[in-house]
Amino acid sequence: MLKVIPVYAQAGINGFESPAAEYRELALNLDELLIEHPTATFIGRAKGDSMTGVGIFDGDLLIVDRAALPGTLDVVVANLNGSFVCKLYNRERQQLLSPGTGQRAYQLHQGDVFEVEGIVVRSVRLHRFARQLSQCLR
Repeated sequence: MLKVIPVYAQAGINGFESPAAEYRELALNLDELLIEHPTATFIGRAKGDSMTGVGIFDGDLLIVDRAALPGTLDVVVANLNGSFVCKLYNRERQQLLSPGTGQRAYQLHQGDVFEVEGIVVRSVRLHRFARQLSQCLR
């Protein structure tokens, strides 16, 4: 279990109160916090800048849940004509949206091979190189 000191640090301030001022430890299991359906969840890695408009950046980890209930504008990982993509999926209009680049929506057509692999329920930003991760993604 990871022990957490509840410190709330606002960006743009010159300093903040010492974490020891009101010290308490909270037991926190990151698996329980981030993953709702362990047997139906996988982790991928974002590539490119097409999803920056929803806070997903190149190199971020994507926690993808195959058992999550679908919504209208989910961020999904999908197989589109043999390529894996991460996009906003407008189910009603059958469109894939790239909110970070100003690209036009991709309209799904009858001849497209399209299958949602799962819904991105969380993303994790890595601020430093993670040697362990690079070994997993070879």
